[in-house]
Parts: sequence; structure tokens; C-alpha cells
Amino acid sequence: METGKSNPSADMVLRLADQLDVPLRERNRLLLAAGFAPRYAERPLDGDALSAAWGAIERVLRAHEPYPALVLDRRWNIVMTNRAIDPFLADVAPDLLRPPINMVRLGLDPRGLAPRIVNLAEVRGVLRTRIARQLATAPDAELAALYEELLAPGSEGESHPIESEVVIPMIFRFGERELRLFSTTTTFGTPTDITLDEVAIESYYPTDAESAAYFTKSDAGA
Repeated sequence: METGKSNPSADMVLRLADQLDVPLRERNRLLLAAGFAPRYAERPLDGDALSAAWGAIERVLRAHEPYPALVLDRRWNIVMTNRAIDPFLADVAPDLLRPPINMVRLGLDPRGLAPRIVNLAEVRGVLRTRIARQLATAPDAELAALYEELLAPGSEGESHPIESEVVIPMIFRFGERELRLFSTTTTFGTPTDITLDEVAIESYYPTDAESAAYFTKSDAGA
């Protein structure tokens, strides 16, 4: 195959894609390029075929309350949130909240969450790294345009490193209060559907007792 003397079978294409951890959408493109039919379907997340997965995601979001959590698609559009996200959106410009709501734009736009994020340069750097890695694995014109607009090197101000021995927190300022959060990302372990392969749950946790108290008190008062 490397010398062009033989063509790969469909199974060989998929074996190579598996070893290289190629996303399912790109595996379909590889199969088409090799002359084979696509192997993986793409169904709507809220459709009947994925109802069990949709229900599982809803349970994960609810169980994470009173802390914020949301679901993102491959272009960082917000698919679903839990109730703890709502207070963060209170002062956001209405046009940024029209579906599809893009998390990157929401976080970095001056009319969005950017004025509330104390360590905006660090947050921008984390997003830049994650999306650059994603684009290297699965090129996407829309996501690439978003990267060039909001994340290209030189698009941020001076960086002020935040001291942390574990993770880089996201620090929000609400009046005189600062909330320090870190996030985890959850994906489906063995998806065979493109939609499930591309969605991720971002869950946020407080890094200190003061931040945790804000959410537990807010939840008690709801």
C-alpha cells in the first residue's frame, strides 16, 4: 500500500484510522476516498435512535447541579446546559444567546463573559491549544474561521500567570466576589455514531471552599 502497488481494503482503512485515533467523521471520508461506502451514521442527538444517550446526558447534567455543566458539539456550540449555567448568562448581549450559542464566542466576546473572566489570557490560551489540536485531527472550515477570529496568536493582551499546582482555573468576578472553577471533559467511550463521537460534556467544579459555598447557597435559595 505504501508504494501504491495495492489498495487498502475497507477493514485496513478502519484499522489504520483506529490506530491513529481518527474521528468517525474523518473515517467516513477516508473510506470514501478509498472507494468504499461510509460506515458510520450521523443521527440527531434528540432523535429516537439516540434517546438513551440523550437521557444519560440529561441525568449527568442534573446530577452535577448545583455546579455548572454543559454539552458541546464539535464546533463548540452549546447543545444543552443545566440550571447552574443561567446566572452566568444574565448580562450577556442577546445576539450572543441566539442559537446556536457558541461557547468560544460567548467566553471571549467583550459583550459576553470576557469582562467577568479575571484570567482571560490564560483561558484564551487553553482554548487555543485545545482547538488547534482538534483542527489538526479533524479540519473544519467553520471552526478554523472561529479560531482565526478569536484565538489566533497575538489576539490577546498580556498574560498574567495564575498560580496553581494542579490545573489552570477559570476565575469569574461577580461584584466583589471571585469564583474559581476548573473543568473536566466527558465523552462517550465507544461511540459508533458520529454525533455521539463529537459531543462532550464540560463540567465545572469549584477550586476552593468559598466558590463552593456560592453555588450551594444559590441552590438552597432557588
